[in-house]
Amino acid sequence: MRIGNLAEATGTAVETIRFYEREGLLPPARRAHNNYRVYLPLHVERLAFIRQCRNLDMTLDEVRALLALRDGPAGDCGEVNALLDVHIGHVAQRMRELRALEKDLKLLRARCASPHPIADCGILRQLDGAAAPAGAAAPAASPRRHVHGTHRH
Repeated sequence: MRIGNLAEATGTAVETIRFYEREGLLPPARRAHNNYRVYLPLHVERLAFIRQCRNLDMTLDEVRALLALRDGPAGDCGEVNALLDVHIGHVAQRMRELRALEKDLKLLRARCASPHPIADCGILRQLDGAAAPAGAAAPAASPRRHVHGTHRH
């Protein structure tokens, strides 16, 4: 099959397939006489595995490590378990960060309880960095608090 067929069969964008090839996650496809890439069922299977890992929010390095383990089936699955345990720890940390973010957003939302002129909007004033009313605590707006991977562009 050609790259468009592989993309359609796996629900993966052509550019993503090319990226995975450049990253060494997908083996290079052989070239036909017309120089088109020719993909085999092994590409479909491997790409499905990669997509499943990415759907579980695994990094490319984690996927690469799992693929290496998968490619050596005579080994022990203890390394797979260890990798997944580390990833679970990352997810737990991100969940803590998301709970803190939710708290900050709720505090920010509480600054504007009812509609009134934009010039008086407590949310926008806080986001602009305007001084909060005396004694009011402002939500911590810090780049450390941004939780990557939580929203799509």
